[in-house]
Amino acid sequence: MSLRLSTVILPVDRWHEAGRAKWQRAEDLGFHTAYTYDHLSWRSFRDGPWFGALPTLTAAATATTRLRLGTLVTSPNFRHPVTLAKELISLDDISDGRITLGIGAGGSGFDATALGQEAWTPKERADRFGEFLPLLDQLLTEEAVTRRGTHYTANEARNVPGCVQRPRLPFAVAATGPRGLKLAARYGQAWVTTGDPKLYEEGTPEQSVEALRGQVEKLGKACAEIGRAPGDLDKILLTGFTPDRGRPLESVDAFVDFAGRHHELGFTEIVVHWPIPDSDFAADQAVFERIATEAAAQLRRP
Repeated sequence: MSLRLSTVILPVDRWHEAGRAKWQRAEDLGFHTAYTYDHLSWRSFRDGPWFGALPTLTAAATATTRLRLGTLVTSPNFRHPVTLAKELISLDDISDGRITLGIGAGGSGFDATALGQEAWTPKERADRFGEFLPLLDQLLTEEAVTRRGTHYTANEARNVPGCVQRPRLPFAVAATGPRGLKLAARYGQAWVTTGDPKLYEEGTPEQSVEALRGQVEKLGKACAEIGRAPGDLDKILLTGFTPDRGRPLESVDAFVDFAGRHHELGFTEIVVHWPIPDSDFAADQAVFERIATEAAAQLRRP
């Protein structure tokens, strides 16, 4: 199977100044999918411009025609399955079936307390995600849903006419722990990882590859437990959070080498950040665009 190349465009630009142009350029460059983060704010970008993910994707859907679009990732931190389902069905319709929902349990960043709540513990996040994802799946596949849980409830929630994509738009489930991997195996059309965060500061690329190999193996076991073939799930690596950091974007050859090593582990999609000057995602735009065209062409070869 060939390896797909996608990008993630952070929502930091005004749409009429640079935002629209980036998404259209992503389509022109031939990226498989362009994702965006679904946060209220994020790390070093907290005090600068940051726009909403779903309105941005709606605008991108009207400005492009072929490019797949998605979140990377949405979480329960500030969303509810009932309202999210309605927005996703609308977005899937506007895009004519080009939406992928990247979704995970969320973290302890700014989103975790922006609504005034205490940050959830890892167990609480896992408990909530374990309710959130099955309910969202049901809301996107059934016309009327009533379901009462500990954390999330739907009362005669209507979602007519449903998704353009059937039976619903695809889920790309971000997970590394056992509970999350089981959810990915059961509900995901894809699985997402950023690698092992413990290796980011002091690990080596070789250690990172081994850690990712272990994650892929654990996903395979989670699939086997429910009788699902691991090959049924696409495997997505969001780059920029492994010890390699920005080095794969330094040249076409460096990227092809990086992507090839991870393709051997079973990854079917590599996601690179659209360059943002003076940030952790700074990169040479010309090299980035060469990677999008030249490297992608090499990676698509059987």
